[in-house]
Amino acid sequence: MPSPNTHRERSAVAIAACTFAVQAAGDSAGLLRRVQFFPAGPFRSGDTRPEDVSAWRIDAASAARVIERFKARRKPLVIDYEHQTLHKEKNGQPAPAAGWPKSLEWVEGQGLFGTVEMTARAAAAIDAREYLYFSPVFTYSTVDGSVLEILMGALTNDPGIQGMQPLSLMAAATAAFLPDPLPQEPSVNPLLKALLAALGLPETTTEEAATAALAALGPLPSLKDRAAVATAACSALQLAADASAEAVTGAVASLRASQADPARFVPVEAVTALQSQIAALTARQQAADVQALIEPALADGRLLPAMETWARELGKTDVAALTAYLQTAQPVAALAGTQTGGLPPGGTAKGDAQLSSAELAVCTAMGLTPEQYKAGASATAAA
Repeated sequence: MPSPNTHRERSAVAIAACTFAVQAAGDSAGLLRRVQFFPAGPFRSGDTRPEDVSAWRIDAASAARVIERFKARRKPLVIDYEHQTLHKEKNGQPAPAAGWPKSLEWVEGQGLFGTVEMTARAAAAIDAREYLYFSPVFTYSTVDGSVLEILMGALTNDPGIQGMQPLSLMAAATAAFLPDPLPQEPSVNPLLKALLAALGLPETTTEEAATAALAALGPLPSLKDRAAVATAACSALQLAADASAEAVTGAVASLRASQADPARFVPVEAVTALQSQIAALTARQQAADVQALIEPALADGRLLPAMETWARELGKTDVAALTAYLQTAQPVAALAGTQTGGLPPGGTAKGDAQLSSAELAVCTAMGLTPEQYKAGASATAAA
C-alpha cells in the first residue's frame, strides 16, 4: 500500500459516527471499553455520503495497514466529546479527552475493533447512557474508498451509518481536516533486534556489519554442549540446574570477590602441617616436663613405684594437676636412698624386730618406731 504522502491529492477525511458495543475489557478500574471503529466490508452514511466514491470500505488487508499506522504514531490517538478538538479554534471551548485507544484488532466478518481506556468521566457517562455512539475521524482513498488511517475519535449521540453490529449504528459527515502525514519509522525485525543485542550491536547496524560480527565469532558450540557446560557450572556453583544467567553471574562474582589474598592468608595444607609440628613439639616438651616432675618424686618418696604409671598418665592430660599433687605430697623418708633405709638386706635393725621395707615405710608415714609398730602388730594379732 502506498504511503500517505502518495495519497495526499487522492484522499479525503470523513467523520463517521458509529455506536460502540459497550463492553468491559477486564480491567480492575472498569475504564477499558471495547469499541467498534468500522464494520467489515463496504459501508455508507445514512445520507448521501460519501459522494466521491461508491462507499467506504475496509477488509483484512486494509485493516492491517490501519493497525500498522496506529502503532507507528508518535502521539497517542485522542477520543474527545462531540469532536470538540476539531471545533475548539472556532468556539474557544476546551476539548477534554474522553479516552485513549490502546490497541486495534481486526475481527473477520465483523470489522475493526479497538480497546479504549476511557477517562473516569467518560466511563461514567457511558454507563449512564449519556453517550451511546463512537465517531472515528479517518482518511480514505478517493480511488476505492478504502480506509487509510484513523486520526481521532469522539463520543457522540448522532448515529447514521449502516452496516454495524446490532448495537452499533453509524453516521457520517465530511470535514476539511487533514493533518500532515506521520513519518513512517523503519521497523526492526524482532529476531534481528534480539540478535543485534546479543552481539552488543546497535539497532542501526547494517546487515553487512552484523554478518561480519557473526563470522568473527567462529563456529558456535551445539546446544547440547552448551547445556552440558551450563549444567556443570550450576552444579559447581551449588545452584539449581535451571538457574538464570543473572544468578550464575552473581554467584561467579561473589566467588571471585571472596578469593583469599595470598599476602594475607596461607594455604590450608600449610596451616595443617604447622599445627602437626606444633602438636609434636608440645607433646615432646610435655613428656620432658612430666619426666622432670616424676623422677625426683620417685627418688624422695613422694611417689611410690606403683604410682608411676598413674602419674605419667595424669601428666599427659593435666600437668598442672600432677604438679599440684606433688607439691602437697610428703616425701617418705624410708623410701629415700635405699629401700632398707641403710639397713642390711632383710630389713633388721640392731636387736630390733625384723621389719620389711613396706612396714618400715608405714612406720615412717605414721611416725612410729619399729618397736611401736611391732608392738601394735603383736597386740592386734593377740586380739
